[in-house]
Amino acid sequence: MAYKKWVVGDTDKAQAMQLAQECDVDPFVALIAASRGYNDPALLEEFLADEPLYSSPYELPDMESAVTTINTAIDNDELIAVFGDYDCDGITATAVLYGYLKKRGVRCVYYIPDRIDEGYGMTNSAIDKLNAQGVSLIITVDNGISCVNEVEYAKSLGIKTVVTDHHLPPKVIPDAAAVVDPHVKGSAVEFKDISGVFVAFKLICALDNSEPEQLAPLYADLVAIGLIADIMPLKHENRDIVKQGLRVINTSSKIGVTMLLNAAGIKKGDVTAGKVSYGIAPRINAAGRMNSADVALKLLLSEDFHEASALAQQLEQFNAERQKTEQGISAEAFNIIEQNGLMYNRVIVVSGKNWHKGVVGIVASRIVDRYGKPALVLCEDEFGEISGSGRSVSGFSLYDAIVYCSDVLTRYGGHELAAGVSMTADNLDEFCRCINEYAATLPPVESVLKLECRLNPAGMTTDLADAIKQLEPFGMSNPTPVFGVYNLEIQRIVPLGQNKHTKLLLQKDGNVLEALAFSVPPEAVPFDVGDLIDIAVTLDVNEFGGKRSLSVIIKNWRISAVNQDELFNQIRIYESLNRGETLGFPLVQREEIAEVYRYILKASNLEKITQHFINTLGYFKTIIACDVLAELGVIEPDVSSPVKAYKVIQGVKVDLNNSQILKKLKEG
Repeated sequence: MAYKKWVVGDTDKAQAMQLAQECDVDPFVALIAASRGYNDPALLEEFLADEPLYSSPYELPDMESAVTTINTAIDNDELIAVFGDYDCDGITATAVLYGYLKKRGVRCVYYIPDRIDEGYGMTNSAIDKLNAQGVSLIITVDNGISCVNEVEYAKSLGIKTVVTDHHLPPKVIPDAAAVVDPHVKGSAVEFKDISGVFVAFKLICALDNSEPEQLAPLYADLVAIGLIADIMPLKHENRDIVKQGLRVINTSSKIGVTMLLNAAGIKKGDVTAGKVSYGIAPRINAAGRMNSADVALKLLLSEDFHEASALAQQLEQFNAERQKTEQGISAEAFNIIEQNGLMYNRVIVVSGKNWHKGVVGIVASRIVDRYGKPALVLCEDEFGEISGSGRSVSGFSLYDAIVYCSDVLTRYGGHELAAGVSMTADNLDEFCRCINEYAATLPPVESVLKLECRLNPAGMTTDLADAIKQLEPFGMSNPTPVFGVYNLEIQRIVPLGQNKHTKLLLQKDGNVLEALAFSVPPEAVPFDVGDLIDIAVTLDVNEFGGKRSLSVIIKNWRISAVNQDELFNQIRIYESLNRGETLGFPLVQREEIAEVYRYILKASNLEKITQHFINTLGYFKTIIACDVLAELGVIEPDVSSPVKAYKVIQGVKVDLNNSQILKKLKEG
């Protein structure tokens, strides 16, 4: 698991208790809500209320012009095209608007570009295809804000365009009949962080002359799925539409969504935002990633049981193919990063030839998870064109970073935590240099794990887990609460699921706690029985055979009593050394290297080695000792190990004075 800086909330407990009494809620719920800014009774009651409160669609800029333009086209019986995007937000947005127009009897078609052959957004070739069909009005959903030239080209053919989008606009926006985007300059929208499908939903409310509350029961399921998939903050009206959407999914959702649940093995009635994020959204996304987004769109629009079932099974196959492709590219990307030392850069940029463009965004997320840094994964095609996607960490705007590098890009777009770029192959090195130059002007980005509070094993119960559910749905800006449990002694390390997962039996003050580390094989656990550790966990309730038990899931761990500030300072110093920057580096003594070597003879897992010495030698000296031993051939990477580990080369005698690493430290 990546090193994260644990930050414990410091909410006023007395104030939270008073808040609990005034709002008649569980004190623990009040404590968590207050830590998230809902520290006033009115705010908390609004946050927990089941009654949705939506802003007027006409608060969005240019909405009146959009409605006038579209209604005029409808009255004139013109052919309208809904131009969507191939991701889940774009597909659901297309389904919402196209489905609404068809129910009104409007002559309309839809167009979603091919991710591989056409890429993101409008293109002149796509406009030519629509023009050949006789389209006279294009309405974009979840795209279009950057398509200045394309909108101008459409206009030259006599085609009007209404842009509806939610991405950040460039300096110049399209000269369209209307540009409905909450982020455009001069927008009076108070809460701007809505998704593309939510913008499309507000458009149909305005077209229908209906309040959002009236149409939400018909469309909230699709809006919720797209909004969750696009990782929008679950607060204000986003939270309201997602809560309503989950109720619809769990009771009376569309046939296509129901068939998707069945294919994914998700029981209707148990659907949460998390299950949408990890179960439903990836399957919808898989269509655009691996084949054609049309398959997912047809599923969401289907009103035939057998057709929907067949389409859902197709998505299941696409998703399995996506997982296999993603795993292969991830392995390649991690190998390139490790072999070339890219993990020491402030922003990791990794590129491969003919990687599948449909999964690079997911691979970027995997890299961010492992290294705790912004990352972009790019693929070069046979024509020397490079494109790809990036993901970021809180506190580093990836969009601002790529704008800084826009001179070497042919196309770009996105927002703070996710973005896409295109460039020619000969600009790749300059882009890598440029984006890291930008990152160097900012304070160091640390991967932070926010803990709601500390818990004692004695107080961890199913009642507590049940109380936490009042704060659902969980997602961006309202994450699943994570708690810190400190100074636990490891009693047993138990393999689960054919060694794919691990259960730790822990105890503190006579209280025994079972905690699960999913996707962590026992050999990857960086601790020994008897070690004192801290764990960061989420709580849930497991129901089996009519019995309910507490489920404790480990999200992060560390040796107890670690000095976090010193740890992250040493990590920064080590990375600076590997970037070739000149600093005053701590010297590592012969005896310290020998001490690390003796421990490697017992435990070769690199994370286990660093955890063991964190409170003594410290991270920097420990990792340098490993590097020196590897440099001199005393140890070498164990390629047979599923984790980063070493094997000792027997009988090797070396002179530490020959180490170039130690010489560099002295010179530094």
